[in-house]
Amino acid sequence: MKQIRTGRRRSAIKKHLVAYSFILPNLLGFAAFTLVPMVFSLVLAFMNWDGANVVTWAGLDNFIKLFQDETFRISLGNTFYYVIGTVPLTMIAALLLAMLLNQRLRGRNLFRTTFFIPYIASLVAVAVVWNMLFSPSMGPVNQLLLSLGMENPPRWSASVDWAMPTIIMASIWQGMGYYMLIYLAALQGIPYHLYEAAEIDGANGWQKFRYITLPLLTPATFFISMMLIIACFKVFSLIWVMTGGGPGRATNVLVIHTFNVAFREFRFGYSSAIAMVLFVIVLTMTIIQFRMEKRWVSYM
Repeated sequence: MKQIRTGRRRSAIKKHLVAYSFILPNLLGFAAFTLVPMVFSLVLAFMNWDGANVVTWAGLDNFIKLFQDETFRISLGNTFYYVIGTVPLTMIAALLLAMLLNQRLRGRNLFRTTFFIPYIASLVAVAVVWNMLFSPSMGPVNQLLLSLGMENPPRWSASVDWAMPTIIMASIWQGMGYYMLIYLAALQGIPYHLYEAAEIDGANGWQKFRYITLPLLTPATFFISMMLIIACFKVFSLIWVMTGGGPGRATNVLVIHTFNVAFREFRFGYSSAIAMVLFVIVLTMTIIQFRMEKRWVSYM
């Protein structure tokens, strides 16, 4: 009996070692490139360091400076502006596209692929193309507006007032195809007999959408909203290529402000404090979303 137990224990250990050997490369990569930098950034948020001299203790000074930093406040406001403008519009556009392309349309697979291509395209290429399309002087968008009789068309990404809306439009166009596919998969998982039963009961199109489609899309909506919010809070490449945070500070979001403080001013401690604030904001938003999902399901 003892030998049997020993053999079983060795067999279980062997299985665990084989399983861990498969996840070890990914675990090592996560620890080296994500976990360790996160812990180091957390510690560095309470330090002063310029990358060359000795690290000194700063305590809460870096966090106190945040409330005195006008650029930080502007960047925080720009970040929420971008999130509030991008997330709901992207979700609405993705849902409308998914519902349209879920119909029996000729060439719908081609349209699905076409709308998905911008998501897998290079963000740098997307940003350059959008800047060319919305160029104030030579862009085809402004040329069209001039031909329609508009005397002073917007300067788009070169304007303080229009720079962020231009970036939001580019973000929606670039991301809606991916989230459309998620909604499309969720729509195809809804049993059709529910719609048939609703029709027999006399439900119209809006009632079927309100009481069948929308509640059964809740898991997909929750996933999409969470991924979108996280992606919008850490946006960098699109804004950096299109405007560089300008004109002025009109599109200077928190990630760009963190980058400038760290790699232009070499204030790594202060930039880490900004990163920690961004982490807390994203974490708080995620917790709120989890609670809202439960209320939404119970309400439906």
